Amino acid sequence: MSSLTRREFVRKTTLAAAATQLVAHLRASEASSSSSAAPSAAAPDSLRWLDGAAPVLIPGASWGRAWPRGQHAKGTAFSLSTSDGTPVPLQSWPLATWPDGSLKWTAHAIPANAPAVAEYRIAPGTPAAPAQAVRVTESAEAIEVDTGVIQCRVARRGGVLIQQIMRSGVEIARAGRLVYRLENRSEPGVVRTEAFTGEISTVTVEQTGPVRAVVKIEGKHRAQRGPSGLTQARPDWLPFTVRLYFHAGGDLVRLMHTILFDGDAAKDFIAGLGVAFTVPLRGELHDRHVRFGGPDDGVFGEAVRGLTGLRRNPGPEACTAQVAGLPTPPVSAWRPGVADKLQYVPAYDDWSLIQSTCDGFEIRKRSKEGHTWLEAARGARAGGLGYVGTPAGGVAFGLRNFWQSYPAQLDVRGATGEAAEVTVWLWAPGADAMDLRPYHDGLGMDTYDKQYNGGLEITYEDYEPGFNSPEGVGRTSELSLWCVAATPARETLAAMQRVLQAPPLLASSPQWLHACGVFGDIWAPEQRSTPARTAVAARLADLFEFYRGQQDQRRWYGFWNYGDVMHTYDADRREWRYDIGGFAWDNSELSTDLWLWLYFLQTGRADVFRFAEAMTRHTGEVDVHHVGRFAPLGSRHNVQHWGCSAKQLRISTATNRRYYYYLTGDERVGDLLREQVEAGRALLKFPPGRKLAFANEQGDQSRGTPTAPNSVGASMGTDWGSLAGAWLTEWERTGDPKMRDRLLASMSTLGRQPKGLFSTGLILNVETGAFEITKNDKISISHLNAVFGLVEICAELIQLLDVPEFKRVWLDYCELYNAGAEAQRARLGDAARNVGLPQGHSRLTAYAAKQKGDAALAARAWKEFSRNWRGQQDMLTALPVQTVRGPVVLRPVDEARGVSTNDTAQWGLAAIQCLALVGEHQPAG
Repeated sequence: MSSLTRREFVRKTTLAAAATQLVAHLRASEASSSSSAAPSAAAPDSLRWLDGAAPVLIPGASWGRAWPRGQHAKGTAFSLSTSDGTPVPLQSWPLATWPDGSLKWTAHAIPANAPAVAEYRIAPGTPAAPAQAVRVTESAEAIEVDTGVIQCRVARRGGVLIQQIMRSGVEIARAGRLVYRLENRSEPGVVRTEAFTGEISTVTVEQTGPVRAVVKIEGKHRAQRGPSGLTQARPDWLPFTVRLYFHAGGDLVRLMHTILFDGDAAKDFIAGLGVAFTVPLRGELHDRHVRFGGPDDGVFGEAVRGLTGLRRNPGPEACTAQVAGLPTPPVSAWRPGVADKLQYVPAYDDWSLIQSTCDGFEIRKRSKEGHTWLEAARGARAGGLGYVGTPAGGVAFGLRNFWQSYPAQLDVRGATGEAAEVTVWLWAPGADAMDLRPYHDGLGMDTYDKQYNGGLEITYEDYEPGFNSPEGVGRTSELSLWCVAATPARETLAAMQRVLQAPPLLASSPQWLHACGVFGDIWAPEQRSTPARTAVAARLADLFEFYRGQQDQRRWYGFWNYGDVMHTYDADRREWRYDIGGFAWDNSELSTDLWLWLYFLQTGRADVFRFAEAMTRHTGEVDVHHVGRFAPLGSRHNVQHWGCSAKQLRISTATNRRYYYYLTGDERVGDLLREQVEAGRALLKFPPGRKLAFANEQGDQSRGTPTAPNSVGASMGTDWGSLAGAWLTEWERTGDPKMRDRLLASMSTLGRQPKGLFSTGLILNVETGAFEITKNDKISISHLNAVFGLVEICAELIQLLDVPEFKRVWLDYCELYNAGAEAQRARLGDAARNVGLPQGHSRLTAYAAKQKGDAALAARAWKEFSRNWRGQQDMLTALPVQTVRGPVVLRPVDEARGVSTNDTAQWGLAAIQCLALVGEHQPAG
């Protein structure tokens, strides 16, 4: 805030005046800024729709909102209004507080059919009540949720999650359940297909309205009983969590579906995974309709029994009504010669939309089981929405990221009967069964030695027998279920599909978030006020666009892969190294997630948010072991996301998830954050330094050998930095003094190490957070310490907790890392021997410069930034992107030789943070 710091701002004004002055300051800054980054002309303190214009359809929405320290006391009520002052019903709840107890982050929800305007204003006050409030009624048997439009009955036990959904006294759906098919290959040469359903163990009502209700259901999949009445080989496995979301006045039930794989990859092959429900059908077959969403706004629509194209035409009124999904006129009003021959017109009982790859889908139908399937339509990428119903009601159902998460499938079965069975398949039963076995058997490493790993030397793969297991990895999918009163118009179905693909989200501007001081003072809204700033901004944009393009061109899609990117490019093959050990999937290596999230904070771009959102969903679920012996650690980069034997906090770190959680209030990501709070205990079983070969690869000798209980040799970066991110988040969310005390103990004892953060032999007590004071006077340094979120967490810790000795040693580390051998010897008595990634570490120099007000240090930071990781001058020219065509490649692709994901993530973070911290010192040329 220019010459007025946030702490002075809050300290010198009353809370009410602070709010007024902050808004005035923001608007003045916005008016004087020459930035081109603002995504809209909305006032900087307003809320705007992330994707730009107001959505045509609002089924309800929820989002996160930041507040400056000291502005609003915990318990403050908030109201929402449109820019012209029209009140909008609002529900609010706290997400995090500042150390003084004031609100730091809140979450909010609006009802279905809220006023659709470009921007909204939120302020303290009594919220407007919804016209139709959500009501939740609990009993011993079930939970009833009434949105004012639909009534949903959720079971507390058994194999049916949603017992019934009613609308205006009419049953729209029933028997909502989880279904799963297993190929059991426990016996050599024998494949048994077994059917499972989700069995409820726990149901929790997390929110009760009046605008938003949330019900959390947990359990496991249980084998269905066979003809003998006995359960089959695996009776109870595959844990699940399903959250159901309801909004006042809405007819949408949103389902967040998570599974954890706890089986044996050698024997258990998932051959189908889905959510099924029953839809009652009323009326004649020619008034029953099936719809599937295609690419963009395309809609496939047919009747169960068609009236068009017949040799005898029933008349234009009947044909037009049927095509539109409206009730057809009575048969008595049809042209003669049709009604009495309808029995000769085939009616189609079963329908499917199958997305077998990211590049192709097929729609097919058949008259009944035992008869051939007809190919109805084909296309490239389906939108993932389906519908079955009549003019008296029906259900639109869909799966978000449908084609991106192939193989996926939508089924309608029994459309000619009294009720249709609908299944949204997250893993299509028409595809090959899910194969999670290792992609190799050790490649000659039968005599694996923990002191040396040949695979690491040649394929960059850290291999250990039994560690390349998917045990405990997760996958979260998002489904939508609209319970409608009649068959929707095609335009409405297209709007529903847009909501399915990109749920409406309100967002704060980068200017507001920056003024609130959240996520540390190491980022700032994009400005292009000088040619030099513009050059950096253009390179940041080019890098993002390149990776977004690579995702599509290289087909980085699939159920287990969508959201991740590749690690390293093979210029000889002109292909990313998808099949080479540690060079394949990135798994958050060197903070790819953080680069994307800080870039979103800087720009507010919707496409960046959606890319980062998909990565957060993936890296937080698939790359982490949530149950089993490795839980809750993550896996280092590999051909398979769980394949590396290095199980580490640096991958599962809560730091990578904080951004999405606070910006959205997403409950599932909140679970993932809490999962990491006691992750230090896993280090007692799998000490980070247990592999000398891997420790040497990192150049890290900082970890000591523990002797005390609950203690482990830990680096201050990849180990403690990750724990600190989890403890900080939990403290902000709950105010738990235990978390604060762990942080204080860590910071204080790190600040008293003989060589500061360069000290060797660090030993951490994972229960207290305190480090032993090492007796080793040697120094140790790793180029990886500060590239997995440590910089971002330390910036927040120093902002929130007053621990002078920690601030001193952190600033020393930031200043000395890139300072050179002479300066290191003068201050530490020795020089560091593994000073890698100097360009990425320029942001540490910039941080020290900002904190100390040192212009010479700021100039040094920019000099470091101008040298790439090879030490060559980086002139910020356009990326060297060229399009390569056949026959040297399979299909036309872009390549940028010399670009790696490690380098991109660290360059991106350095660029964003150097601009924010010492932007005024950036050289003109």
